[in-house]
Amino acid sequence: MILANKYFSPRLWANLYIAIDAVIANKMRSLLTALGIIFGVAAVIAMLAIGNGAQQEILNQIKLVGVNNIVIKPIIEQKEEKLDEAANGKKEKKKFSPGLTIRDVESIRATIPGLERVSPEIILNTNVIRNGIRRSAKLVGVEPTYFEIYDFQMAEGRMFNDEQMRLGSSVCIIGSGLKSRFFPTENAIGKSIKVGPHWLTIVGVMRERLVSENSISKLGIRDFNMDVYAPLQSVLIRYQNRDLITTEELRLANMRSQGFSDGSNESEESELEKKNYHQLDRLVIQVSETNKLQTTAEVLSRLLERKHYELIDFEIEIPELLLKQQQRTNDIFNYVLGAIAGISLLVGGIGIMNIMLASVLERIKEIGLRLSIGAQKSDVVQQFLFEAVMISVSGGLIGVVLGVTMAYLVSVFAGIPTIISFSSIVLSFGVAATVGLIFGIAPARKAASQDPIASLRYE
Repeated sequence: MILANKYFSPRLWANLYIAIDAVIANKMRSLLTALGIIFGVAAVIAMLAIGNGAQQEILNQIKLVGVNNIVIKPIIEQKEEKLDEAANGKKEKKKFSPGLTIRDVESIRATIPGLERVSPEIILNTNVIRNGIRRSAKLVGVEPTYFEIYDFQMAEGRMFNDEQMRLGSSVCIIGSGLKSRFFPTENAIGKSIKVGPHWLTIVGVMRERLVSENSISKLGIRDFNMDVYAPLQSVLIRYQNRDLITTEELRLANMRSQGFSDGSNESEESELEKKNYHQLDRLVIQVSETNKLQTTAEVLSRLLERKHYELIDFEIEIPELLLKQQQRTNDIFNYVLGAIAGISLLVGGIGIMNIMLASVLERIKEIGLRLSIGAQKSDVVQQFLFEAVMISVSGGLIGVVLGVTMAYLVSVFAGIPTIISFSSIVLSFGVAATVGLIFGIAPARKAASQDPIASLRYE
């Protein structure tokens, strides 16, 4: 009770009422004074909401490309070893490489420790046909580890079993988009669809996987919902195995060994050299520990380079490192935006100080009258501090509403994800109140330092 009387005395309440009357009496000036605080708080909330939304988007992208993954992709066009033709008069010689094959996968599994999963992929552009409906799609030859790496869930049916994987059975799993397209009102399990030249029996339907356009464009992620997944051996046996030598390749190789009689043969050889000779289109390797990513990638590079006879016809990517770099860039962007918003609050505080200093000059007689009838200097300080804090707090409240509204509008109309956190609201509002208190001290002390007699004579 004693503490309550000390800190909440009638004198203090009286000073608060006088400050409220002064602010209400000058509504327009108070509003204009608070504009800097309003826009500063709104900017802080909106910018942090956009930044939080961007970070959440990056986390979703990390989930899409997989955690602790190393991605190996083939380079389609064969690289050349150039010899000094002027010195020895010999024709440029091409290095030979078997390309990215299943044998590389077996070597990686047998040689490199600390690997969680290895997932080879073959990706073919094809068409899916059923009941006269035709749709372009991608046929993806995979192993069950593919679905484990990307955390894909089955909505219906089951995964490929060992026998289907080993024998290359004519079965498939389709994405939810294809299910909606070809089986909108019926169960797809057990039905057959024509994928390219072959009919495949559907054994499973994947649960829908939401992928934003931003993820598709920046990370090269496919729309998984429109893919057909078949056992890796099924694709190699029934569709395409680039590791096998064809009659056409033998014919062109024979021409190359005998020399070329005309330009058409050279054109055929050029087409052969540019042909994709890699058995696999993608190889994803999941490492058990994040700190081993870079080291494992270097070991993989040396292993594949040796198996490909020193020809670098592959590239290694670490998506998580790329995403971390993107997140760091996003953080720097947020810091810049936060600094700009903070400057707005600072300018708003300076505006409060300027207006309060002008208010002191306008109300010198009022100050002198209060001092002459018994008010203490602390009462005058409290009055002006209350006015400054009230302006900043009211501006902060309006700014919170405006900032939340701006974040919502950005999300709706610009399509940018935003996440409004309670901490950003508390932070911006607390800074606004603190700014009013700090920048109100100088005008309050100036008002309290006035001489009552001189103030009453002031014109």
